[in-house]
Amino acid sequence: MRNLTASLSLVLLAALALPTQAAEVALLDWRRALMQTDAAEQSMNDLEGRVGSQQQQAESLGQELQQMQQRLQQEGQQMAEGERQSAMQEFQEKGTEFEQLRQQVVQAQQQAEQEFLQQAEPMLEQAVDQVIARHGVEVLVDPQGVLHSDADLQDLTGEVTQILNSLL
Repeated sequence: MRNLTASLSLVLLAALALPTQAAEVALLDWRRALMQTDAAEQSMNDLEGRVGSQQQQAESLGQELQQMQQRLQQEGQQMAEGERQSAMQEFQEKGTEFEQLRQQVVQAQQQAEQEFLQQAEPMLEQAVDQVIARHGVEVLVDPQGVLHSDADLQDLTGEVTQILNSLL
């Protein structure tokens, strides 16, 4: 009787252990998948056309500010008080202008990216669903969410990007 109970227990444990096998786990960097699409590249090119002149102006102003700062550091002590005050005021005004231009460019970039992400989200979900079904993925993780993995996780980012290119 004990042998029968022990045997049944072992069979039961083996049967219960089968469904607990490791799930198919894969990695997806959804942001990279989206931003590497042809549509994202086109969106960034459109943005460059809209804010390119502001960005060039900001870069030029940044270089001018560096030159002014070097001049003030090197010659500031030898300048007359009025000349130094005038140079400092001009430096501050150009610094304010530079910061405003930089903020406008950053804001335009963030807005364009957000608009693109909102427009592409339904297609991203569709592409991810296709890849999950194709690979039988049970657990999909974002690279930032993985703290440690002994296994090389299958990276599905490129495949999602390819599907997105066909959908966008």
